[in-house]
Amino acid sequence: MSIRTAQFAALALLVASSAAVSDDVAWDWSSNVEVQSRLFARNALWPGQGSQTAQVSLAATTELRWRNGDGDQRASIIPYLRRDSVDDERNLVDLQEAYWAREGDSFELLAGVNTVFWGVTESVHLVDIINQTDAAGDIDGEDKLGQPMVNLAWQQDWGLISAYVLPYFRERNYPGIDGRLRTPIPVDTDRPVYESSSEQNHVDVALRYSHYIGNVDIGLSVFSGTSREPRLVPANDAPVLLPHYDLIDQFGVDLQYTRDAWLWKFEAIARNGYSETFTAAVGGFEYTLYQVGESAADLGLLLEYQYDGRSELEPFTTADNDVFIGARFALNDAQDTSVLAGVAWDTGTGETFFNVEAERRIGDSITLELRARAFSGAGPQDLTYAVVRDDYVQIQLAKYF
Repeated sequence: MSIRTAQFAALALLVASSAAVSDDVAWDWSSNVEVQSRLFARNALWPGQGSQTAQVSLAATTELRWRNGDGDQRASIIPYLRRDSVDDERNLVDLQEAYWAREGDSFELLAGVNTVFWGVTESVHLVDIINQTDAAGDIDGEDKLGQPMVNLAWQQDWGLISAYVLPYFRERNYPGIDGRLRTPIPVDTDRPVYESSSEQNHVDVALRYSHYIGNVDIGLSVFSGTSREPRLVPANDAPVLLPHYDLIDQFGVDLQYTRDAWLWKFEAIARNGYSETFTAAVGGFEYTLYQVGESAADLGLLLEYQYDGRSELEPFTTADNDVFIGARFALNDAQDTSVLAGVAWDTGTGETFFNVEAERRIGDSITLELRARAFSGAGPQDLTYAVVRDDYVQIQLAKYF
C-alpha cells in the first residue's frame, strides 16, 4: 500500500469515525477468507518460472460501512490482502474502498479511495478506465486496485454527471519471473517510466454523463491523464520489460438497449495515445431463455465482436479482431448456482481462449467457485503464445463472516 493511499484511508476513517461517535451509530462489518488453488495442465514454458504445476493463494477482505443517523453521510473501508505460495508479485495489500461521502438532494461528494466500474459489454470493458487493473490477480481484467479520488455526482431529470479528480496514480502489477501467465520477458515493476514529470503525482481528471431514453441506457465519458495501460519496453541494462505510462486523452461511449429478452450492448473509445489516435469498439447481444424446460433456470446466449485499431507501438491488446460466443446459465436455486462459459476466437490469427466460470453457495456462509481456462491456436509470433502452456483449473473456497 502506498503512503498516499494510506493517507486517504486515514482521512476517511478519521472523518467517518468522528461522525459515528457524534451520532452514536455503529459500524456494520463483514469479512471473508478465500483459499484459491490453480492447477496447471503442463509445465511452464519460460526460463525462471517455477516448476510447480499447483499454485495456492490465500486472500482476506473486511468490509466496514457506516451511515449517520440523518442518512446524508456514509463511509466505507474495505482492505484486501492476498498471499501467494509461488509468485511474490501476486502478494498484495490494497484498499478497495476507504472513503467518506456526503449526500444532498441532487448531489453526492465522495473523498477517499473507491472502486468505480463503467461499461456494459461482457467480453471487454473498453470504457472502464478509472481504476488500475490487478493484472497479477487474474488475466480477465476484472480485478481492480482501489483509486484515490474526489468524486462529485450531480443528478438531474436529464441525467447524471459525475466528475472525478484523481490525485494519485496506481501502477499496474504483473506476475513475477517465477509466476505463470506472464510475458516471456518478465516485467520489472520497480522501474516504471512516466511521460509526466510528476510521475505518480500527476492529477488525472474524468467526466461521465449517464442517462436513459426509453429502453436505451447511455453513457458518455472523457478521461485525461496517465494511461492505465502501460507500454512494455525493453530495458537497456537487463533482460526485463519496463512499464511506460503515457499521458492520454480518451473519449468513450457505452450503450445498452433492452427489449423483452434481448440486451443489445455496445462500447467504443477514441484515444489519443503514445504514437497515434486510434479507435476501438465491442458490441453484441445477450438473449435470455427464461424457465428453460419449464424449470426455474434461465439460459443467456451471448455474442460479441471486438475491434481495436491500435498499432504495435501502443500497449498491446489481444481483443483486436475477435468474436466472443458464450452462454450464461443460472439455476435460480437456493444456492445461487450459475455457470458462464465462453470462447474468444481471433478471426485473423486463429488464437482461441476458452473460459468457464461456475459458482455455488454451500450452506449460508461458504461459496465454491470453479474456473477453467485454456489457450490454443497461437504461433510463436502471436501474443497469446506467451501463455500457450498455461491452461489451468482454479478452485476457490470462500468463507463469509
